[in-house]
Amino acid sequence: MQIETLKVGYLQTNCYILTKANKTIIIDPGDEIEKILKASENKNIVGILVTHHHFDHIGALKELEQRFLLKHNPEKIEGFNYQMISSPGHTKDSQIIFFKEENILFSGDFIFYHTIGRWDLDGGDFSEMQQSIKEILKWHQNPIIYPGHGQTTTLKEEIPYLRLYIEKN
Repeated sequence: MQIETLKVGYLQTNCYILTKANKTIIIDPGDEIEKILKASENKNIVGILVTHHHFDHIGALKELEQRFLLKHNPEKIEGFNYQMISSPGHTKDSQIIFFKEENILFSGDFIFYHTIGRWDLDGGDFSEMQQSIKEILKWHQNPIIYPGHGQTTTLKEEIPYLRLYIEKN
């Protein structure tokens, strides 16, 4: 799978364009529709996924849905094998997108390099964030993590930092 990262909007949200076997999906189309369309030019767009519905992750969503006649977050997209896994804490609707075959995970604003997303915004909840962290710490895989902002990391790299948040009261 080919993964292209676009930094979009004033919060520099990571918008991902994934291409596999001549099919493409867009993850977290946060803003700058023209930039996303240019990067998607001549690609067969078959799906749109979002990790949560904060403005900086969905700013271009409506326009993309209309242009490609797609609805976001379908249960399945032909050519891609993924799971949408609930990970509340940053927002009630936060979810990670896990591609098991490729061992990659798109974490939205749940996990960042050496930290986690904010829980003090509308819809956030620290105890839910802690529970989501406890769930991912049970994983035996070590996926590459593509976050909503900043650089990629791995679950193994983040485990010591994640444990700090579940030790807080």
